[in-house]
Amino acid sequence: MAAASLATFCRRVSAVLKASVSLISPKAPASSRFSLSLLSTNAPNISSLQQCRLLHTTLSRKGLEEFFDDPKNWGQEKVKSGAAWTCQQLRNKSNEDLHKLWYVLLKERNMLLTLEQEAKRQHLPMPSPERLEKVVDSMDALDKVVQEREDALRLLQTGQERARPGAWRRDIFGRVIWHKFKQWPIPWYLNKRYNRKRFFAMPYVDHFVRLRIEKHIRMETRKKRLERKKQKILQEKFPHLAEAQKSSLV
Repeated sequence: MAAASLATFCRRVSAVLKASVSLISPKAPASSRFSLSLLSTNAPNISSLQQCRLLHTTLSRKGLEEFFDDPKNWGQEKVKSGAAWTCQQLRNKSNEDLHKLWYVLLKERNMLLTLEQEAKRQHLPMPSPERLEKVVDSMDALDKVVQEREDALRLLQTGQERARPGAWRRDIFGRVIWHKFKQWPIPWYLNKRYNRKRFFAMPYVDHFVRLRIEKHIRMETRKKRLERKKQKILQEKFPHLAEAQKSSLV
């Protein structure tokens, strides 16, 4: 049994050596130059090269060329681009697709930032600068969708709305803040550092709290009044737009 296995191994080694010699020899046919058979001599003859393909490689681009735009767009003032990804579109994607899309957008953003910096260096306008805004909006929407899924999973598993538990408390200025809980090696009533946070406000702070709330309300009212004034001016200047909006609402 050992002698038979040794003979088989010798036949395979000799076949490999013959194939390598045929690859080196310039007189070898074209089909044998690009094929290396590691099969035994008892294997059936294979007619086509496509059937015995053992290795397949694709083009690898890992150099600095990925930081630059396509050479076809060099010197162009306008470059065609699609719309930004919306949250509704991204919600239909799987987590794996979102992970791949994030890195695609990241590479695109790096390329556009390189293009923007080069345009500034040459004191030239950047071709289609809105592409960078679309990529940033897409990444923000993708981040929002991922955060929604993490929040939903956390609510399902733990019932907590936030990733880190906490509570609403008042600081020394009377402002209501979200205090994140933290683990301490000693009890809170013995912890001097924790007690220095002073999660309470003195009575004389209430007057300033009321003034701050009044200031916030005045600012919001002023913004609404300016917005109504702006809408009124636009309606007087473009009355057909107001009619179109009413018809669309109906």
